[in-house]
Order: sequence, then C-alpha cells, then structure tokens
Amino acid sequence: MAPHLNAIITRTNLNSLLVVGPGHGAPAILACLWLENSLATFWPKYTRDRQGLSALIRGFSVPGGFPSHINAETPGSIHEGGELGYALSVSFGAVMDKPDLVVCCVVGDGEAESGPTATAWHAYKYIDPAESGAVLPIVHVNGFKISERTIYGCMDDKELTALFVGYGYQPRFVEELNDIDQDLASSMQWALDEIHKIQKAARSGNPIVKPRWPVLILRTPKGWSTIKSLHGEYIEGSFRSHQVPLPEAKNDPEERKMLQAWLESYKPSEVLPNGEPSEEVLSIIPKEDKLKLGQKKEAYAAYEPIDVPAWIDHGVKKGTQESCMKVVGKFLNLVTHSNPTSFRIFSPDELVSNKLDAVLEDADSGRNFQWDPASRAKGGRVIEILSEHTCQGMLQGYTLTGRTGLFPSYEAFLGIVHTMMVQYSKFVKMAHETTWRQPVGSLNYLETSTWARQEHNGFSHQNPAFIGAVLDLKPSLARVYLPPDANCFLSTVAHCLRAKDYVNLMVGSKQPTPVWLSPEEADRHCIAGASIWKFASTDDGLEPDVVLVGIGVEVTFEVIAAAALLRKLVPQLRVRVVNVTDLMILGPQGSHPHALEDTDWDALFTGDGESDGKGRRYIHFNYHGYPVELKGLLFGRQGLERVTIEGYREEGTTTTALDMMLQNHTSRYHVAAAAIRGGAKVNKKVEVDAHEMISYVMHLAQKDREYIYANGADPEGTFDVPKFD
Repeated sequence: MAPHLNAIITRTNLNSLLVVGPGHGAPAILACLWLENSLATFWPKYTRDRQGLSALIRGFSVPGGFPSHINAETPGSIHEGGELGYALSVSFGAVMDKPDLVVCCVVGDGEAESGPTATAWHAYKYIDPAESGAVLPIVHVNGFKISERTIYGCMDDKELTALFVGYGYQPRFVEELNDIDQDLASSMQWALDEIHKIQKAARSGNPIVKPRWPVLILRTPKGWSTIKSLHGEYIEGSFRSHQVPLPEAKNDPEERKMLQAWLESYKPSEVLPNGEPSEEVLSIIPKEDKLKLGQKKEAYAAYEPIDVPAWIDHGVKKGTQESCMKVVGKFLNLVTHSNPTSFRIFSPDELVSNKLDAVLEDADSGRNFQWDPASRAKGGRVIEILSEHTCQGMLQGYTLTGRTGLFPSYEAFLGIVHTMMVQYSKFVKMAHETTWRQPVGSLNYLETSTWARQEHNGFSHQNPAFIGAVLDLKPSLARVYLPPDANCFLSTVAHCLRAKDYVNLMVGSKQPTPVWLSPEEADRHCIAGASIWKFASTDDGLEPDVVLVGIGVEVTFEVIAAAALLRKLVPQLRVRVVNVTDLMILGPQGSHPHALEDTDWDALFTGDGESDGKGRRYIHFNYHGYPVELKGLLFGRQGLERVTIEGYREEGTTTTALDMMLQNHTSRYHVAAAAIRGGAKVNKKVEVDAHEMISYVMHLAQKDREYIYANGADPEGTFDVPKFD
C-alpha cells in the first residue's frame, strides 16, 4: 500500500498519512520507511544503504529493535497496532478539521470482525467534506486469521457489495492477481478522484447529500508469494502463513533453504543493488521530505495549544447550589467558539442527559452529524454516536494529530474503552522515549451520571472502576481529579484542556450540589490538590482528634453533613475536614509527580509531631470509587494502621440518593460513627460516650432507611446545606 500511496504523492503532492490496522503489519511499513529514508531521519543507524538495511533486519522483533506491530517508534504512525479494531476510527478522527489530509487506512479482514471496526464504518457520516479531509479505507480480504477463516473471506463479491452499499459506501474490488499493481494503482486513483468530487461539491456550496465515499476491497491469498507448502500442509492461501510460516528456519536446513528461495523470488539483486534501492524504486519516493509518509508533521509535531478562556471569569457564587455539569457545559460552549477548528467533543449520545447541553445551544458549536438535516454542514463541534469505541478512536486520532478533545460519558460505561485507553497510553509512553516525537494534547475524560446519583437507573449504571483503570497507568501519564463543586470543576477542566501528554479523568456530579468555594478559593484548592476546609472543622482544624476526608462530590457532602451532626451530638470531638480533589497527591512521596512530600502529608493528615504528643490521628476516607483503589494508592505512607476507608461497595438498586450512601457505608451516619471510633482513641471525653453515641447515630441511619422505603423519597431536608454554629 505504501509504495502505491507514495507514487500518488510523488505525482500529485497529496497530503496523506497511512494507518495500518492488521496487527503484525510492521515489517512492510518499516521496509517502506527505510526505502523513503524516513527511518534514518529519526533513527540514524538505519541508513539507506547495506549497513542500515542489515541493522534493520537484524534488529527486527528482537530485544531493543522494532516490534512486529506498529507503535510510536514507527515514524509516521498515529496508531498502536497491538490491539485490533481501532485503525478506522482513529483515521476518521485524524482527518477532522484537516481539509487537505487523506488518511489511507488498511483494515484486515480479521480486524473487520471486531465490534469497534464494525461501528467505525459509520464514522464518515460525521465527516463534513467542506471542513475536513477524507479516509480511504482499503479492506484487505485474504480469507484467514490466526487459525480460522474470516467472515469477510467467506463472503462473495455480491455479499460484500451489499454490505458496503448498505453502509453507504461505493465499493470497488481489487482482485486482478495477474496485474495486481496496476489494478491497485488505478483503483486508488479512482478513489481519490471520487473523494475530490465530494469535497469540491461541498466546498463550492453545493454539497452532495449523503455522498457515497469510496472503499477498496483488496482480495489476495493469505501469505501471497510465500512458500506453497511445508511438511505436506498448504502454507500460501491458508492460516499457516500467518506471521511466521517457517518457524524452524534458524535450525532446520530445509526450512532455511526454502526461506532463501522465497526471499530471492523478490529479486533483491535488481531492486537493491549493493544493498541500496535502485533508481526505479527511488522514482516513486517523494522528493520533499515533508511529503514522505514517515515524515508528516501531522504524525509527530502537529500540536497547537487551544485558547482556553479564563475560567475564573465564569465562576459561580459561593453558597449557591449548582450542577457542575451545567456550569462546565456553558464553559465548554465558550471553548468551542474560541477554537472552531481545533477542539471537538466526542460523546456517546449522552450530552443532554449529562447536563452538558449548553454546548448544543448554537449550530456552530452543536452536533456534526452529516446525515441529519438538522446538523448537516453547520460546523458543529460535537460528535455524538452511541459507540464508546468509535468516540475513543476518533478522539485518539484527533489528539495525536495535534488537536484537543473531550470525551464525556456515563461513569458506568467508560470501562468499555478501558483497553483502548491503555493501548493509547502505551503509545504515549513509547513516544516519550523517542527523541523526536513532540508533545500532544491530553486525552480528557469527563465522567458523570455516577453511582451516587443514579436516579431512575439501577444497579447496571453503577460502576466507578474506570478510576482504577487510570490509576494503573504509568504514573507520569495518569491524572485523576474529583472536584467537589462547580468552581473546582471549572478550574480542573480548564487545566486539563491545556495539559499535554496525560490521560486526564475528571469525575463529578450532574445534579445541583453546594458551591463550597468561591472561584478564588477553588483556584487555590485545585492548585494544592487538597486542603483543610476550616468552615466544617473544629477551631479551623487545629489539633484534631480525627481527620475526615471527602474525595468526590456526593461523598464530600456526606463528610460535611457528618461534621455538622458531630458538632451537635458530640461537641467534645475535635474534627478536621479535608477535601482531596487531585487523587494523585495521596500516593507515597516520589510515587507520582503530584504525590505530597511526607511533611506536607503530615500537615494535612497529622503526623507524629502533634503538639499534644499523641501522634497521628485516625483518618477516615469517604471515597467515591472502590476502597481497594485507595488502599493501593496509599500503600507506602506511614501510619496506615490509623486509616479507615469507605467507598463504593458494589451495592445499589433503583433507590434514593441517601439510600445509595447508606447501602455503601458512605453516609453521614457511617462517617460520624467512624469519627467517634477514631476520636475515642485520643480523646477520653469522647471515649466515655463512644458506644452510646455510635449506637444512636446508626439508629438514625436505620430510621432514615425505613422512611425511604415507606415513602419512596429521602426525608425532607436531607440535602439542605449543613449549618455550623
């Protein structure tokens, strides 16, 4: 594919990238990159001569060399090839807002069986040819995967035609094996002509409604041109040609002889005289480096920071009740207007449900669904498709080619793209380890519709596990934020949209909740990552008996409600309330770039040097996610024997907000009981009444639960803002 694409680029100056979906497709691409001298540009030891070729061959798929799949070390790549299914959606994301770019995307027929690829065929319906480039998909149908026939390989031309016409494409078959190069060359030129017709019409003001974009279906035998048979079994045209058709060539003289004959069939003495490409081969290589597939700036040096408005000017009043998502939605609307060609939102059909619908208020910041007359050709910045995989793939392609995106989702369903996110993080990690890849924008997830406010949705919509998925990433890449109110969320979103090279996860509520901090206070709180909330603490948090920590919107409310309850019921208990908005500060010193120094940790959570000589205080964490995540994060800190943690316990149903807290032991009553237990260890005045007060507090919890199940609602005033005398 690459030589044919290079030939077209040489002839027409086409601006193009090549994305290769088949998992172990790196050898062909590396060979072409060596031929166009792009390898040597970034990896000097792979010079375009016999010595460089020898180094490439010896170093392939061995420790310290290139892997057998494409990764960030491969010049020109914008796709991690280790996991199948994502090449097509990544390609569509790459061409958005790049009107002159054509991405040639090779999709294997094994990869085509994956769910992400099956849905990604619809992605062109979100491509406006007036503002964006185009994807030329080439489906390689060779009939086999690792050890089985492929679905596409068992379909005849009529069936494949019906399939792709149904998707809305115009298919063309490339299957003339006796003259495959001419067939492929003419077919690729036909496809580019069709693309240019569609683009010209759209850009002249007369767009084609529902244009049929071209797709090429290349039929060749599996392992075409390899050995015919081995030990009485067919190799060419069967699954046995997959990856390593001669597994014992190193030790078996017969297999080594067959390998020699196979390689000589390509006539290396003619195309590589003296180990260097012949003039005929070089004639199809673009003369300008910037046009070569391995040296496209879009693939490694395209990042441009977006214009993020000053969020503090759009903060909300302290003491009010605001939906974090509604406030953020209005801010994102400003971001889209400030960045009409470099910012997009990729959402699985949940923007309105997630209270982010302010981004849809204007046509030019709204949806970009080209098959819908209401949103066609209006420059919308929102891609809404009910496929998390497609949203993720398009976001990756958009981000890796220099732009910035956001992926808002229901909390419970971000796990669908867990492995895609991990594969992306591996790409970025390896990119950091090259000397030539420049930074890219961060991958930004906005997680809401959480378990804590599941409304009419039931147990199926309760799963905060994506937090743990991000925590498991390389610390240099991972960021998890749980802003406690609307102003903190504005600060966090603005920060994440400006950040580079991270995977950012922001978790928050869509329902109205108290605005605890002014914009200025929120700014300082978010910079610090955590702070003592003096208004809810005893004597501004001085010399506490116990430290109560809220991490997450709703669980922080319960901590503050517990502090107010304790102020009334157990006035002798000294309480310090801490809120953590940047989860990564909690890890042991040095474990993460944001991890607190030990002295700073002690200042927040108490240390051995407390003035009363009683040492570290008990700490109770009320955490939005799974407690085991927080335990793992805290491991390595001193004094963990004094720490208790509550979080989501995998308990829930269609019920009220308070009942969800009660079921998962994150309610104000559970927090208050934990505080009394901890405080009793250091405060004798608390100790003498501890059992009685804990019993009474849990009695209140039971009474509230009985009320909820009798009346179908929380007791009146449950979520009134707590008051402190």
